Amino acid sequence: MSKTTYRSTKVRTLVAVGVFSALAYVCCVLFHFKAGFLSFDLKDAVMTVAAMLFGPMYGFAMSLIVSAIESLTIGTTELYGFVMDVLSSVSFICVGSFIYSRMRNMMGAVLGMVSSIIVMTAVMMGANMIITPIYMKTTAAEVAALIPTVLLPFNLTKAVFNASLVFLLYKPFSKALRYSGFTASVSGRNASSSSIPDITGGSKNSALSSVIITAVSILIGVLALVYFFTVLKGSFSIV
Repeated sequence: MSKTTYRSTKVRTLVAVGVFSALAYVCCVLFHFKAGFLSFDLKDAVMTVAAMLFGPMYGFAMSLIVSAIESLTIGTTELYGFVMDVLSSVSFICVGSFIYSRMRNMMGAVLGMVSSIIVMTAVMMGANMIITPIYMKTTAAEVAALIPTVLLPFNLTKAVFNASLVFLLYKPFSKALRYSGFTASVSGRNASSSSIPDITGGSKNSALSSVIITAVSILIGVLALVYFFTVLKGSFSIV
């Protein structure tokens, strides 16, 4: 790859990542899922798709930037909210995209998202035990009492729902990048073919695989929302 081509590729990558970051921020502003004192939005799903396309390091950078902007503009918990947002986003986005960067196929995508769900939930349980008592001026025992009934089910539901969205958004976003001329911006050891990888594997049965992936993702997402609204008594609002 020539120096000019490399620079062009990097510029297109940065532009695409910037667009994804802006879209993630819009999701922070517009869409709100809330259960008690806990809330989440759709930004992690958007940034995970970008990280799967461009690499986990971009996912890490987006997590920091979007969380910082959110904290400065619409955040209500200042440093506490920023730290918890970064821990949640980084653990979800980077774990899944790192695994997918090593296995760019359907198995890698599934393994990556399952790992993201487990790691993010575990990280948030630890963060709540360590950070929340300090910020809320309460005891670790009181926070621990909330884990089985509130914190664990909430974070699991959040992670599962975002994982289902990743599978729904990946193909439309990757196609949009391809049609927009950003195909060559996908780089790295696993993207030498100058094409955006397809989690269906690109086989002749990819159409059927896509239908199955979409159906399963929708089902899992709907079940997660049903649990969120019925068991966790959650709510949803736009703006």
